[in-house]
This record gives sequence, structure tokens and C-alpha cells, in this order.
Amino acid sequence: MSDSYKRPFDLFVLTLTHILLSPILLLLWVTIPLAIWLEDKGPVFYTQKRVGKHGKVFTLYKFRSMVVDAENLTGAVWAAKNDARITKVGFFLRKRALDELPQTINLWLGDLSLVGPRPERPELMDQITKELPEYAERLTLKPGLTGVAQVFGRYSSKPIVKLRYDRIYGSHLGLVFDTKLLFLSFVYTLKAKWQDSVR
Repeated sequence: MSDSYKRPFDLFVLTLTHILLSPILLLLWVTIPLAIWLEDKGPVFYTQKRVGKHGKVFTLYKFRSMVVDAENLTGAVWAAKNDARITKVGFFLRKRALDELPQTINLWLGDLSLVGPRPERPELMDQITKELPEYAERLTLKPGLTGVAQVFGRYSSKPIVKLRYDRIYGSHLGLVFDTKLLFLSFVYTLKAKWQDSVR
């Protein structure tokens, strides 16, 4: 199936969400940057290059959740669950997925879709495709905030596992499937946050 439905669907959901949740979003956009800056006086935003559809590289936006220049010594690596580089504010933001909020900028720009494979960094993409050439199949789809791998997999899932999930998504591509994944992503996120709060 064609993915021509994606851009209108993304814009509809984005517009509706911003209308309905505008007071909450405004509060988040004011308080989060202030909290990040007050902790260590460092930059509020963190940007990374990511590989999008057909290999197009774009800039991904996040609220900074690690110490300044965290990768100067390590280079491009996946963050660990209890990574010592994560700040106190960053830990709070990550637990609630609030560090991802600036990716709405990428959604408005069309770099990302609401649903699709999670985009990799160019360095990691090169490294993975050397060992797993078929991993490049993911680049036929627009990357997304959430997707099959993000809902049913784990952050630490190996590339071959992520590829299996992304193939499932590609074979079920459609408006109904995207809506289901968005709903499941929302429910699972709330469930995880609630479980963390009662532990």
C-alpha cells in the first residue's frame, strides 16, 4: 500500500493535538527548558543527525537529557538504561518520554511521521549495514516516533529483531494499522509510567 496517507494523517493529528492540549504543551515548552538550563546552565536542546527515508539525513531535535558534550570521549553509542551521563532533569524527562517533545518540530517539517521505523544515526547505520546489509530495507519507509518495534520491542533489541518488526510494519502499512499503533503506544506509555510511580 502507498504511504501517501501519512502526511495528511500526521498533520491532522498534530493540529488536533495542539488545539486540544495547547495549555499543557505551552506549560511544558516553558518549564522544561528552564529546568534544563537551571541544572547546569548548558544548552536546552540536543540535536543529532539521523537517516530518514531513502537515506536522506536530517537533524533530529530533543531536549538535552545528558551532560554537555557527553559523546566527546565515547563517540556514537547507544545510551544505557542507567547511563551515568544522564542528568537529574534528564532522568525525569526520559522516564516520561518528555525529552522527545521537540521532535514535534521534525513532524511539522515532515522529517518524521507519527508511525514508522525509528531512525538511526548515520554512524550506527553504516556499522549495522556492514554486518546486516538488509537493514537498509528500513529506509524505504518514513521513520516515525513510534512503530511496531517501539511498541512491541525493546530499546536494547538487536538490529535483526528491529528489522523483523519493521518488515511487519511494512507489510501492514495503512491508516488503520497506524491508528492502532498510536493507541497502543499511548496506552503502554501510560501503563509503564503508572507502574513506575507505584513501585
